[in-house]
Parts: sequence; C-alpha cells; structure tokens
Amino acid sequence: MDLIVVESPTKARTLSRFLGSGYVVEATMGHIKDLPKNKLGIDIENNFKPDYQIVEKRAEIIKNIQSASVKSDQIFIASDPDREGEAIAQHVKEVLAEQASPVTQHLRRIVFHEITKNAVEEALKNPRSIDGNLVDAQTARRVLDRLVGYKLSPLLWKKVRIGLSAGRVQTVCVRLIVEKEREIKAFKSEEYWEVFVKVGKVNLVSDGNKEEFVIQLIKINDKKAEIGNKEDADRTVSELKISDYRVSNVVKREVVKNSYPPFTTSTMSQAASRIFGWSSKKTMSVAQTLYEEGLITYHRTDSTYIASEAVAKVRDFIRSKYGAKYLPEKPKYYKTTSKVAQEAHEAIRPTDVGSRINVQNSKYQKEADMLYGLIWARFVSCQMSASVYDETTIDVIAGIYLLRATGAVMKFDGWKILYPKSQGNNGKGDVILPIVEKDEVLKLIHVMPEQKFTQPPARYTEASLIKTLEKLGIGRPSTYAPTINTIQVRNYVEKNEGKFTPTSIGIAVNDFLITNFPDVFEYQFTAGLEEGLDRVANGDLKWGGLISEFYKPFGEKLGDVEKNSKRVAIEAESTGEKCPECKDGEVIIRLGRFGKFLSCSKFPACKYTAKYIQKVGKKCPECKTGDMIIKNTKKGRKFFGCSRYPKCKWASWRKPN
Repeated sequence: MDLIVVESPTKARTLSRFLGSGYVVEATMGHIKDLPKNKLGIDIENNFKPDYQIVEKRAEIIKNIQSASVKSDQIFIASDPDREGEAIAQHVKEVLAEQASPVTQHLRRIVFHEITKNAVEEALKNPRSIDGNLVDAQTARRVLDRLVGYKLSPLLWKKVRIGLSAGRVQTVCVRLIVEKEREIKAFKSEEYWEVFVKVGKVNLVSDGNKEEFVIQLIKINDKKAEIGNKEDADRTVSELKISDYRVSNVVKREVVKNSYPPFTTSTMSQAASRIFGWSSKKTMSVAQTLYEEGLITYHRTDSTYIASEAVAKVRDFIRSKYGAKYLPEKPKYYKTTSKVAQEAHEAIRPTDVGSRINVQNSKYQKEADMLYGLIWARFVSCQMSASVYDETTIDVIAGIYLLRATGAVMKFDGWKILYPKSQGNNGKGDVILPIVEKDEVLKLIHVMPEQKFTQPPARYTEASLIKTLEKLGIGRPSTYAPTINTIQVRNYVEKNEGKFTPTSIGIAVNDFLITNFPDVFEYQFTAGLEEGLDRVANGDLKWGGLISEFYKPFGEKLGDVEKNSKRVAIEAESTGEKCPECKDGEVIIRLGRFGKFLSCSKFPACKYTAKYIQKVGKKCPECKTGDMIIKNTKKGRKFFGCSRYPKCKWASWRKPN
C-alpha cells in the first residue's frame, strides 16, 4: 500500500474517488511547521536560520501520517504546486525522518496542476525529489516578512500607538491607497463643456428617427475643442444654431476584436471583483474549492500558458457546440505578461470543458457555480474566433466647427457569443448610423450643450489595486488576497462601496514608515525583492545572501530611527458637534482596536465616549423612520442596516438606490 499526503481533506476526498484501494490519502490541514508566534524565531547571527516548530494543533495529524507511513511501501507528497506547497513537503519529510524506521528513503514528491485521474496517474509515474530551491525561496519570503514585522512592530508601539504591526508588502499596499487619497484631496475640479448636435438627412423618410443621428463637437478651427465656461459654450451654441451642416468625410472599416487570454490569479480576482463585487479573499476561497473538487486547474498562477492537450480538447468542443465558423484555423497561444511566471504553471481553466459542474462543498455551492461559469467562458472564448464589427465614422463641417459620429454594428459575434452584457461584455454595441455621402448637406434638429466638471482620480477597488500591484511587480499570486485582507483587519484602510480609503491610523503608520524607511518601502525596491525571491527559486541566488543584503542596512536604520525619530500623532476625524457632556470640547471620531468610536476632544479631562454610527444620509427603505447606517459583521464585512434594529430588521449587502 502507498501513502499520498495532501494539504486539505477536500483534496484527499477528490483523490480517493479515482485512486484504487492500494492508496491511503492523508491531509496535513495546511502547514505542520511554522515560526513561533511569541518570539522572532530567526537566528540572525547564524545566517538567519529559521526556528520552525511543530504547529501544536497539528500534532495528532502528524501522528496519523507517521503511523500510515510506516505501513506504506512508498510515500508521495502531493502538496500544492507552488513554493508554499514545496515547503510543506519538506516539513512532512522532516517529521517522517524523526521516526526510527527509515521511511524517507521511499519518499517522493509529485506535482499536478489539476486534480484529475489522468493528471494524478501521470504524476505518480514521474515522481521527483523535493526541490530545495523552491523551499529556499519560500523560507526567504517567510524570514523577510518575519524580520520586517517583528522588528518594526515594537517601533510602531513606541512611536505611533501600542498594538500596531507592520508588514513588508502590506505597507506598500497601504502606501498606494494613502497616496491616491492625497491625490484626490489635492485635486481641483475644472469646468468644461461638451456640445452635441442632432442632425438628420434633408429629405427625411416617413420614419424620420432612423435618418437622425447625434454628432459631437471635436475641433474648432482645426484645434481640439476646449470650452471652459458657459459664456464660451453659449457663443458656440449660438453659432452652431445658424450654421450649415455638410458631411466632410465618411470612413467605413472592419474592426476585429480578439478574445482575452485565459485567467491568471490577478485577472480572475479582478473579474470577480468587477462583476460579482467579491473580495479577493472570497474569490480565492471559492477557487480553492473548485480546484480541490477537481473542476479547475491550480488557481495560484501568473501564467497564461495552456497545455496543448487542453487546447485540442477545447477546440473539439467549440467545433461540435458552436460550429466551424467559431473556430480559428490555428490554436491561440498567449504570452505571459508577468515579469516572472512561477514554476511553469498553466492558466486557470476547467479540467473538462464538456462536463457539468458538481461541487460537493455546500458552503460555496452558488458561488462556485458563478465563478466556474466565469472561468469556463474565459477559457473557451480564448480559443474562439474574433468578433467582427463594421465601424462607420462620419465627420461633419459646420463653419469653423468639426463634429463627429461613430457607430459600430456587430457583423459576427465570435467569442462574444459567450459574454452577455450582464457578464461584463463591455465591448462595442450596435450603434447604427444612416447612410450619408460625402458633401451631403444635413438638417439641424437640435443643439445640446452639456456642462461637466473634471473628476478626481478614482479610489482603488480590489480589482484596480491588484492590477497595480501586479504592474509594479509587487507580490505574487498567493499574496494578493491575504495582503488586501490584512490591511483591512488591521484597520489601516476601509472599504466603502467597494472603494478603499485610508484610516487615520493607516495614514499615521504609512507616514512614519515611509519617512523613516523610504528605501525599504519604495515600490521598485519591494519589486526587486520579489525578483530576488524568484532568483532563489530558480537556483541563481542563495537565500541567505538575499536576506543579508536586505537586513544589514535595515538593522542599522532601526536603531537610528528608534533613537532619533519623533512620535507621530494620529489625527482624529471631526464631527462638527459639541460634546454633550462637557459642552466645551468637540465630538471627534477616534479609531481604537475594535473600530471607530466617538470621544471628546478634551480627553482625558472629559471622558465622554459613545458608539460610532456611520449614517448613509437616507432613511430605512423598510420602516421609513430609522436611518440607514453602515454596520459590520463579526468578520468585519460591511453591510447596510436600520438604526432602529432590532425593532426594524432590514439589512442589505448593497446600498439601495
């Protein structure tokens, strides 16, 4: 009998469904060794050796694995195909080596990117030894993050507030959000006007609307139209009302829109955030379920590579399901845009495009179906023919003014057959323009000026934040979700209606760390460390050297900052109300360990404290009496509720219009 060791019970059950009786499958339930929680656990003087210890709650699991290993002919460790999985494999090997029986002589590592019968059988035929380079890369990341977190956190307690903590990548993530907020506050809105004109053919047919269309002012005297105030807009409108309109040019062309590459972790998280409103943490949890049930390939990847066998199968599916016209002559292959795609992973795709989803995990039944549908459509469409549009551009001259209309009509839907607008098809719709000829005179129907104002930069959503992190080369597929979750749990940022804003504590921590450790939390430096970790994984760099190069200047800086830096004050948010207790101070919003609360600005002289209620500015849509307020679940997720709870129990995840 052979033993296979995996990480999760779900994965173990999936493997057991198609492996014969000659295998026993045991799950580690995640990491079985980790750094200690109550101390640094890094021997800085001994080449940064980590003090990995048995995770206490895994002791019984380890005994079960050890017991099964003694009875096994061969041991296969099938933890996930990434650096973290390789480190888990190494730790399993270490705990098995502690036994008197030399079981590790029969221990091998197997890797598969999808939990299917064929993939697992192929992996069992081609076992390998544990990859020390991948283990070293994971060790280096863990040591780096521990050094930064355990060395900076006590410093934050002294200089900002007790109980705070810092993280290497998390701090850079907060920095992005803080800098965006400051851009928004510094932004000055400017007025501008756009002018649209409805025109039509001179000889209108009975159904005249079909011969009418709207053109937009784009140039004045051959220069870009820039109208900055009402006076200029009124003058332009007056002149357009008395102008003659003539078609100066008609351009017709065929536009081809190719499909998108299959999903990576980043693009999948962005799509789920945009379409479903999910957090990256939720997306990864649902994807984990799909992977462990054997329905999709491994979900932590920055590669768009697709195995040739999978391409062949999906092309056969497209031909039989949609017909030959939806199938390109040759397969499509996509270049990976990530700076360093890890461990030759595939893109995220279904393991079988022709099968129905059958998720055993009831917790994510609905969500799994939603995400699987998104992954399925993205993968199938990536091998389908391009969509084709007939695009028409009509330029119209009216004195010194040039106006333009652009319309597009879908000629062939191609891959967009799989993307209704409700699932994020934001491509060109059908905008039909009438047939006009060059030099044809048009009839003025109506001039429509619109006053507008320039808008500040948009705050980060989870989708745009992940996209920016990936573009900067910061973090890797396995780090996006935990990083974004951590900065919310620590109350450094808040997510309101899907957009991130920094808290007063987040701003204070950011300013202290960026001011005193500008190099450590600089974007290019952080990305450079990621590249260094990749070099360790590839065997081109020793992990101890990478850590040493980082820690020497960092350690020197720590002492200097602790001695010479000033304490940072956390700015309180004003409510504009007088304290109801002392009648002298102002009620301000403070942020404590358990969230926001109201306090008097005269504290500690006045000890007024009250619960903070964040009002939306609308009445409850159900009782019409209470205020609509923002509340939090026990896990910190925001939702909308009534201030009269429990008398009124109205609640909603989404803000009503």
